[in-house]
Amino acid sequence: MSIHTHSDDRMACPSCDQLYDMSGLAHLQKARCGTCNHLLATYREDAYAHVVAFSISGLIFFVLACCYPFMSFKSSGMESVMTLPQAITQIKGEGMWDLAILVACFILIIPALVMVLTGALGISLLAGWRNYWAKDVAKLIFHLQVWSMVEVFFIGVLVSLFKIAHMATVGIGIAFWSYAAFVIFFTLALSNLDTFYTWKRLEELEP
Repeated sequence: MSIHTHSDDRMACPSCDQLYDMSGLAHLQKARCGTCNHLLATYREDAYAHVVAFSISGLIFFVLACCYPFMSFKSSGMESVMTLPQAITQIKGEGMWDLAILVACFILIIPALVMVLTGALGISLLAGWRNYWAKDVAKLIFHLQVWSMVEVFFIGVLVSLFKIAHMATVGIGIAFWSYAAFVIFFTLALSNLDTFYTWKRLEELEP
């Protein structure tokens, strides 16, 4: 995803092409299109430092979420403990390999890749490095983030917990809380990577 930017801090609204001057925004101030109310940009001081911090924190919790038990179910004297990778393996074992691939991509592979790329881009922009790959990485991040389903997955898990609570004793594992933290840091990292200011910074550092 890219937007039309200009060297004098002007931006064309992606929805209606109305041109706006984006200079002079204060910390956390948002700019919206006066014609279609489209959110144009949000200015944050030290945005890239926050992007790096949130990305690293998110990746730490992601590793924990994949290594420790996510949930345990106990019913009729039998107990089953599940991790996220085991859940995907179980789906594949039941013959639904296509669903297993989709689940793995949307809740593990794509979110982890986005976090790694976001952290790398944040470090590059924060340090002021003139990297030839930075624009391609930014395009990939803005494209892939719409395919990440971490929030949808976690909300679905919460809904499922209420539905099965009366049928079995459900235990919440470390991975559950780790994935919840990952979702939070994932959202924070991407929210601090504003599209307009990211492309503006990339153009300033263009080799």
